[in-house]
Amino acid sequence: MNPKKLVMFAAELFDRLSAAWWIPALLMRLFVGYFFMETGWAKIHNLDGFTMKFAQWGIPYPAFNAALSAYTEFLGGALTILGLGMRFVSIPMIINMIVAILTVKLKDVSGLDDFAELDEPLYALSFVWLFFSGAGWLSVDFLLRQFVDRAIGHDRSAIRNATPFVQAR
Repeated sequence: MNPKKLVMFAAELFDRLSAAWWIPALLMRLFVGYFFMETGWAKIHNLDGFTMKFAQWGIPYPAFNAALSAYTEFLGGALTILGLGMRFVSIPMIINMIVAILTVKLKDVSGLDDFAELDEPLYALSFVWLFFSGAGWLSVDFLLRQFVDRAIGHDRSAIRNATPFVQAR
C-alpha cells in the first residue's frame, strides 16, 4: 500500500472515530453513574454507620456531611446515568471526590505511587472529562437542548461560527 493511501485511510478512520465521541461519554456515564448511585444508596441505608466513619475521620458536622455526601453520590449517580444536567452534576461530584482525597485518603499517601493507586482521583477525572465533553447525544441533556433550540428558533451553528473560542466537534 502506498504511503499516501495509508495516510488517507488513517485520516478517514480517525474522522469516523471522532464522530463516535458520544460512545465513550455514554459508557463513562453508565459506569460511574451506576457506581455512585449504588454506593450512595448503600450509604443512605446505613447512614448511622457512615456518620460514625465521618466522626472517626475527624470530619466536622459528621451527620450533616455524611448525609450530604451519600445523597450527592446517589442523586449525582442517577443524574449521570440519565445524562441530565451533566455539566452541573459534575461539579458536586468532583468536589465530593476532592474532599474524600483531602480528608481521608491523603493520610495514607506517602508518594506519587500511592496517590496514583487511589480510586478517587480517577473518579474525579471522569467527572472532569464529562464536565467538558457533556453527556453526549444519547442523554436527556441532548433532548432538552433540542427542545429548547426548536422552541426559541435557536441556531447553534451560527453561535459556534461567531465565537472564536468554541470549537465545533
